[in-house]
Amino acid sequence: MADTDQIRTDALARIASAASAEALDRVRVAFLGKQGEISLLLKTLGRMDAAERQRAGPLLNGLRTEVADAIAARKEVIDSAAMDRQLANEAIDLSLPVLPEAVGCVHPVSQVMDELAEIFADLGFLVASGPEIEDDWHNFTALNMPESHPARAMHDTFYFPDQDAQGRDMLLRTHTSPVQIRAMVADGAPVRIIAPGRTYRSDSDATHTPMFHQVEGLVIDRDIHMGHLKWTLETFLKAFFERDDIVLRLRPSYFPFTEPSAEVDVGFSFQNGRRVIGGSGDTAGHGWLEVLGSGMVNRRVIDACDLDPDEWQGFAFGCGIDRLAMLKYGMSDLRSFFDGDLRWLRHYGFAALDVPTLAGGVGSRAGAAA
Repeated sequence: MADTDQIRTDALARIASAASAEALDRVRVAFLGKQGEISLLLKTLGRMDAAERQRAGPLLNGLRTEVADAIAARKEVIDSAAMDRQLANEAIDLSLPVLPEAVGCVHPVSQVMDELAEIFADLGFLVASGPEIEDDWHNFTALNMPESHPARAMHDTFYFPDQDAQGRDMLLRTHTSPVQIRAMVADGAPVRIIAPGRTYRSDSDATHTPMFHQVEGLVIDRDIHMGHLKWTLETFLKAFFERDDIVLRLRPSYFPFTEPSAEVDVGFSFQNGRRVIGGSGDTAGHGWLEVLGSGMVNRRVIDACDLDPDEWQGFAFGCGIDRLAMLKYGMSDLRSFFDGDLRWLRHYGFAALDVPTLAGGVGSRAGAAA
């Protein structure tokens, strides 16, 4: 058998002199590889008799372990030296600008909802919410639209196949007016709320989508009249569009849950070829835009909520949040709100830490209007 002491001396010397990971790996292959010197010696154990194998086995296995441990220790030294050289040669320039990180945007609908809540909070309104899956009574019947009422044809409704425990049809709410019913039934009067949220109708084009957003307002109190309604809407629109020259026009209309009812138009003008809310619609080159519906709450609606219509009166109004966003921020197609296109959102969205605010703007306008 070859001189193991000489093999040990040669292996440890070559390991100690290896200056790189590649050189060290060549030493490992030379001694511990399949055809390495120590590996070949280990293969001879099978040809030895028992007595000789009992003497040579521990010696050769100990040699292999010693050389492998020496290689591992030398590798740690080489790797540590390489890391030290890398740290010495590579420095971080702290004066360089950091790479931009992906940040989210506030969707225009969310931004307008926040603006609405802020405006009406300054006017003393609370924000109310209700279920999007409604029953037939809250969505239609309590709002003076019984089963035979023709106004139901105005709502392309998504119905569920099952009924609730009381035998009432279930549906996706077609407006947020059921929230008004729930508020009056639960809290009685007086009531002063807005109800923003998602609504659903089977309709789709450039200005309609199957799911859209509405905000509706309700005031129930004593001695409420149309003058209160007009002042509230005028104050709201001045604050929302951030203009003092907002002019309203109330046109007689019909809604089953209000009487009298009025469509509310706002005057607009053209500036640099773009339609801008503000100014009188009667001026040459200008016009009127219908922005919301409103009216005095129908006596039958008040009575359905177990309130006395001879004691309590009120007004209600409603408009599309998506449409308000389109008018204020210059968007042309309602369907783009729901396409999930990041390019559109980056263009029209609002930075999360730098969104517009209307704080402080309502009180001054309200005081001036009063």
